[in-house]
Amino acid sequence: MRGSVPVLVIFAAMAVTLVYGGFPGSYLLHRSIPLNHKVQLTTLRAHDTARHARILQATDPPAAGILDFSVQGTSDPYLVGLYFTKVKLGSPAKEFYVQIDTGSDILWLNCNTCNNCPQSSGLGIELNFFDTASSSTAALVSCSDPVCSYAVQTATSQCSSQVNQCSYTFKYGDGSGTSGYYVYDAMYFDVIMGQSVFSNSSANVVFGCSTYQSGDLAQTEKAVDGIFGFGPGALSVISQLSSQGMAPKVFSHCLKGEGNGGGVLVLGEILEPNIVYTPLVPLQPHYNLNLQSIAVNGQLLPIDQDVFATGNNRGTIVDSGTTLAYLVQEAYDPFLNAITTAVSQFSKPIISKGNQCYLVATSLGDIFPQVSLNFMGGASMVLKPEQYLIHYGFLDGAAMWCIGFQKVQKGFTILGDLVLKDKIFVYDLANQRIGWTDYDCSSAVNVSVATTKSKDAYISAGQMSVSSSHVDILSKFLLVNIVAFLVHITVFMEPRFL
Repeated sequence: MRGSVPVLVIFAAMAVTLVYGGFPGSYLLHRSIPLNHKVQLTTLRAHDTARHARILQATDPPAAGILDFSVQGTSDPYLVGLYFTKVKLGSPAKEFYVQIDTGSDILWLNCNTCNNCPQSSGLGIELNFFDTASSSTAALVSCSDPVCSYAVQTATSQCSSQVNQCSYTFKYGDGSGTSGYYVYDAMYFDVIMGQSVFSNSSANVVFGCSTYQSGDLAQTEKAVDGIFGFGPGALSVISQLSSQGMAPKVFSHCLKGEGNGGGVLVLGEILEPNIVYTPLVPLQPHYNLNLQSIAVNGQLLPIDQDVFATGNNRGTIVDSGTTLAYLVQEAYDPFLNAITTAVSQFSKPIISKGNQCYLVATSLGDIFPQVSLNFMGGASMVLKPEQYLIHYGFLDGAAMWCIGFQKVQKGFTILGDLVLKDKIFVYDLANQRIGWTDYDCSSAVNVSVATTKSKDAYISAGQMSVSSSHVDILSKFLLVNIVAFLVHITVFMEPRFL
């Protein structure tokens, strides 16, 4: 589908662009499993358990030790919530499918010499392998390179003096793992600067070339070419591009929860007037927030705020790679009781396979209350019933909805895709804050490359589809009214939809 779309308006040092289903440096997001595929609950539990083990063990510095928490839970079998995207690296450039991972820092790809790497994928994508010998711009990271010294300090690498090659080994709590070596090479993307679009612009980035996979990473069912770490560390791609002036130190996503999923991932700040922000907990290896209270139907629950405090293996983490949401027991029990009490007159509560469920014969919004997660700074995250319940089929002619929040005996409160879906999320690393608002993630978004502490005016650009449906995406236009030093420049271009 093609059409003329106003793409860019510039004022002063701030650049704003309208993105239709794609984004500046935008990556097309996909669900790992189509919505019409049944998934066993034990499989989803195992996935989340492995996921969180991966987050904690791959990125914590030695001083914090290796954090391992046991996760329990279930998930809607129609909503898996794993997303991946495409990146382009090497010379000549090749495209790779990589899982979006806000819980780790490193971008790594399967190498052509990889042992035990999957050769095919159940996701219906063609796997690729990176070949350092075939890329004219590839260079190995040596032991004396400062990048290797930093990686060694963060317990993500080691160096062999015999081959002078900086290598890594990640061990995951589910028994899987990957190992390989670090590489410098060109990463390609479209960049919008001022009124100009620079196609196939490039920057040298450090990433991993994996030569061995084990455990779940070697399986073909959900295989991709690698993992794209979007964590806050210095070796994440967002940090590397920001330090080179290629992108602001902020990224955003909007993950679509309905239909076939998909969404938008932006190297830039999505602008939306209703976004509320809360500060990140400083000096943490993950995206930790200060959750202070939970309210159901406007009533605060009797929960001690200390159960959410960061420290002593506790805290609240935002992770787009987690399927469900997890609450510590001290918060889960009053939350569950409040929901059950609120709907007891309108739905039949039942226990299904150990999970609290409800038989519902009418619209969820008619009987289930809103839930508010209240964070430091007065920012509230309002959850609709679909954002704390999962649909699990039908029983006796009624829809069965189950609590999607899962109880953990101790450890972290984790906000996964169940909560994050159908919302814009902005990870503003420059200002150490995260923001969000409800949004239709199949709609266009406005993106800025300037933050209050950043003079950066570069963004990656591309026009891609957000989901399986493009209907009505081109029906909206960007209109920005500028009062002082009026500059209104409209660039018409034909967006490319994949």
